[in-house]
Amino acid sequence: MKKSLLVLLFLLSVGISNAQLTDLARLEYSFIPKSNSEDQYTRIRALLNYPIKLKKDRYIFVGAEYNRIFLNLNDAYPFDKSLLETLTVIDINLGYTFKINERWRTGFKITPRLASTLTEKITGDDLFLNGGVFFVNDRTKATTLKRPYRLILGLTYNTTTGIPFPLPFVSYFRQVNESWSFNAGVPKSNVKYYFKEKNTIQAFVSIDGYFAHLQRPTAVLNQQVDNVSLSVVVSGLGYEYLLNKHLVLYTYTGYTLRMNNVLRDKDRENVFTLDRVNAFYLRTGIKFKI
Repeated sequence: MKKSLLVLLFLLSVGISNAQLTDLARLEYSFIPKSNSEDQYTRIRALLNYPIKLKKDRYIFVGAEYNRIFLNLNDAYPFDKSLLETLTVIDINLGYTFKINERWRTGFKITPRLASTLTEKITGDDLFLNGGVFFVNDRTKATTLKRPYRLILGLTYNTTTGIPFPLPFVSYFRQVNESWSFNAGVPKSNVKYYFKEKNTIQAFVSIDGYFAHLQRPTAVLNQQVDNVSLSVVVSGLGYEYLLNKHLVLYTYTGYTLRMNNVLRDKDRENVFTLDRVNAFYLRTGIKFKI
């Protein structure tokens, strides 16, 4: 696959999504148990990306991501837990990319999102709009460099963050040698070691989470709750095994450095904290890559 297509897939998968550079499809399971509790958070995620070439060095991109989230609240809470047993987050990814010059490529992405409990008819409160613009200097295939690199600069806008202006995005990857590489950026930074032909391990720090609308608002401590969110910062180790050239099994396990699972009002202010105690983290799945 051409380098321009690899860059395209990376451009249009950055942001809150943790999709990797060459992923065309992915099926994934995540698990975070609540410390000293029967509560647990689980998520099933499916991802599909498809690039379409228009002409030389120009592509449009279509894709979709489906997340089914199970909160599994078993402790005693001062509200009806059945109102937020399951959450659904669906993204539709649309993008366009082209080369500016020999070294730089730009890309634009828009992502309509549905994030809701889906217990009632869908309304405007269940819909969100995310997007971004990115500039890439990709020198990973340069034969004249001893340490190939990739630099990505951009601006992203995510309505679920509650911040009414674009946020900067920076990511820097460098191949140190045949055995080592590192990536510094958001949503994930890592140091990766390649051993044998089909195995890699890595130490990583990443962010994860969700934001969704409750279609049946409920009262908690005499305040109305309209939304639920989870944000985590996790650090740990990851392992990947190549079943063949394109099919990869992977597992990331670690411990959260920051955990905040919160019920929020219509202004997204904190009403009730479900969990903020750091805990074990697991994410595993299979992906099809270029």
